[in-house]
Amino acid sequence: MSNDASVGAAEFRAARDLLLELRLEQATAHHRFTWPATDDFNWAIDHFDEVAERRPDRTALWIVEEDGSHSRYTYRHMSERSNQVANWLNSQGVHAGDRVLLMLGNQVELWECMLAALKLGAVLCPTPVALTETDLVDRLERGEIAHVVCGPPETEKFAGLQGHWTRICVGYMEGWLSYADSEHAGLEFRPPERSEPDDPYLVYFTSGTTALPKLVTHSRISYPVGHLSTMYWLGVQPGDVHLNISVPGWSKHAFSSVFAPWNAEATVLVLNHLRFDPDRLLEELTDRGVDTLCAPPTVWRMLAERDMASRDVQLREVVSAGEPLTADIVEKVRTAWDLTVRDGFGQTEATMLVGNAPGQVVVPGSMGHPLPGYDMVLLDPESGEPVADGDPGELCVDLGQGPVGVMQGYADDTALSREVTRGGVLHTGDVAVRGDEGFLTYVGRTDDVFKASDYRISPYELESVLSEHPAVAEVAVVPSPDPLRLSVVKAFVVPAEGASPDEETARSVLEYSWERLSPYKRVRRVEFTELPKTVSGKIRRVELRRAEADRGSVIDGSRNRHEFWEEDLVD
Repeated sequence: MSNDASVGAAEFRAARDLLLELRLEQATAHHRFTWPATDDFNWAIDHFDEVAERRPDRTALWIVEEDGSHSRYTYRHMSERSNQVANWLNSQGVHAGDRVLLMLGNQVELWECMLAALKLGAVLCPTPVALTETDLVDRLERGEIAHVVCGPPETEKFAGLQGHWTRICVGYMEGWLSYADSEHAGLEFRPPERSEPDDPYLVYFTSGTTALPKLVTHSRISYPVGHLSTMYWLGVQPGDVHLNISVPGWSKHAFSSVFAPWNAEATVLVLNHLRFDPDRLLEELTDRGVDTLCAPPTVWRMLAERDMASRDVQLREVVSAGEPLTADIVEKVRTAWDLTVRDGFGQTEATMLVGNAPGQVVVPGSMGHPLPGYDMVLLDPESGEPVADGDPGELCVDLGQGPVGVMQGYADDTALSREVTRGGVLHTGDVAVRGDEGFLTYVGRTDDVFKASDYRISPYELESVLSEHPAVAEVAVVPSPDPLRLSVVKAFVVPAEGASPDEETARSVLEYSWERLSPYKRVRRVEFTELPKTVSGKIRRVELRRAEADRGSVIDGSRNRHEFWEEDLVD
């Protein structure tokens, strides 16, 4: 370790320890925390390997399989194996700056590669295994991929594709290098090339909720060090068992299944189950002694339908991210476990930015306050000027203090990179409102918020109300063309189990919303259907909006199957 690296490691640990010490004092932590200076700092070598020296036998990774079998991997094991993998990859022609498509599921080799690439200076492009050929070709071409690491089933997807990539299989497949050969490489690793903190490390394709996926580039410190904010929000402590429900290949997996818990020297627990089963999850929470749990709203909704109170969980912290949780789900969890699910807000383009931290007062519906290391501003989307408290504005990250956890930019679109960082802020594209005592409440995407009868409508606000109806499992609100009002509010509803997609249910849902929403927010149309989603589980409202727009002004009064308008139902 060089002297500069030693200084960087010491500063990193000091910043980390401050957040652990102030974990219940968010305002103080935000005031006192500063991003550590990390010149010549390699997180995998200077932090992870250092933990492996101090805590060699602590479990770093714990993978539970579908059949109940499980494997534990210590910090020392992961340190040594990542050294071997880095040495072997380098011997196969993988060099600093090369882009590597990492297409693996929840298996130990994924975590080995995450560490090895950082040590070596290679650039990873984590990718879900469930990709179409079109998506895969896009990643290979726009991602400028030089090497591919995948499992045997995924090798077939590359059979008909043209390209000069190093083909590495975690298994044995003719024509592919065998990853298992890395076990014969040396246990000691010395970086063959010097790399800088600003060198690229991760290229993530966004889930593409509104357009073609963007290539988000993160540096060698922006995710590893930047996820100190995520560690703080999670409330994970040294020695904890942390469980994150997430699919590999998306940034959320790196957030909460790699960097944040390992920053805290905790154990990453992984449930490698083919299908999500809420009853099985409840069993695992109890049997594995989970301390901290991070899960998306869909999972919390499914758990809330179970007998949660019958499970003797030892959880200390529970959080949710992806889309805001509704108040009724939060209350069901609190009633069952005496724990408050804390919301947070982050993006692929940055680490966790806003959150309800441990021990803080949680205002129902609010995503909390800016997390340590970040200052947030709300700007008018049109004028770019700050908005008054209580008025909606685009949530932006103040870049003035150089927050570490912000992306370097979009790899193949410098114009867009400049656009989203204009005015000295990172434009998130999300709208929020600042209320009493600085609490921030999510409103929606700038491209999700719409006007109906000349009033601005936040889909999330309406969806929060509609989702409390017992016949509604999931819901998405979009504008629907109307010849008189130009557009009206329409709700696409996934019926709850046992609910019929008929006129009676539609009437009940509409009346429920009318009783609880202001007249100008009136939901006037309901359609029962499945909701289009990204691979990472986010609702693609853009598809629903396009489908409605394509219908034009629907002057002929035509209806889709299982679609009901208020005029159909009003006596």
